[in-house]
Formats: sequence, structure tokens, C-alpha cells
Amino acid sequence: MPDEPAKQPNRSHPLNKPLGNTGEQIVAARLERLGWRVLATQFRCAQGEIDVIAEEPAQDGKVLVFVEVKTRRGSAHGTPLEAVNARKQARLIAAAQAYLAQRDAEGEEPACRFDVAEVFMGPEGLARVRLHRAAFGQQG
Repeated sequence: MPDEPAKQPNRSHPLNKPLGNTGEQIVAARLERLGWRVLATQFRCAQGEIDVIAEEPAQDGKVLVFVEVKTRRGSAHGTPLEAVNARKQARLIAAAQAYLAQRDAEGEEPACRFDVAEVFMGPEGLARVRLHRAAFGQQG
């Protein structure tokens, strides 16, 4: 039998998908409680996926926010925010551009922003959410 290469950890393991979906649902509900309007969840295109797209009310109109949700049960793989590296940021920016290109905004687009929501799932099933506003990318 030929030697097989060592297996690398699979970060997109099928068991992680339900945890990620739960985190996205928690964040969408939290944003709605804050008065945001959720426009889309799990937006997919050739450039990638955006977990949550929402409008945040602001003094001078609305801000269109693209939210990357990272859910963790522990800290073995670093913080959720650290997982949104430069490569992931570039994919999110490209996906956001695709979303803007296909949507019919009926006029000028509002200011846009990229946030990262960290969801920490406790052993008792309670979630703690930390929202990092303007985590990366161009603002305004």
C-alpha cells in the first residue's frame, strides 16, 4: 500500500456546518433586536459567501453591512476574528461587490461596511456575541 500524505484538519468539516448555521441565526436575530434590517443570510455567488447582509440605521441614512460570522466552542483554533485573514477578507469584498452589482438599489448605494461577529458557544448552550464594527475594508 503506498504511503498516504498526512491529513490536514478540515475546517469545513460537516459537523461544523450546523454550529456555523446556529451562529448565523443568533447574529441575525441579535441584529434585528438592535433595529437592523436583515436583507439576506448565506448569500452565495461565484466569489464566495456572505453570512449576513443587513442595513443599520444611521443618522444620515442607512449603512449596508456585510457581516462575517465566526462561531466557536473553544479557543483551540484561535479567536474567531483571527480566522478572518487577508485571503478571507478579499473573498468577502469580492462577494460584496457581486451582491451590489446584482441588487437593484434604485439609486445610489448607501455607505458600506464589513463587520465580523464572533459567537462563543458555552457548554450550557448559551451564546455570547461580540460584534466588531468596521473590522476591515474601506469604510464609507
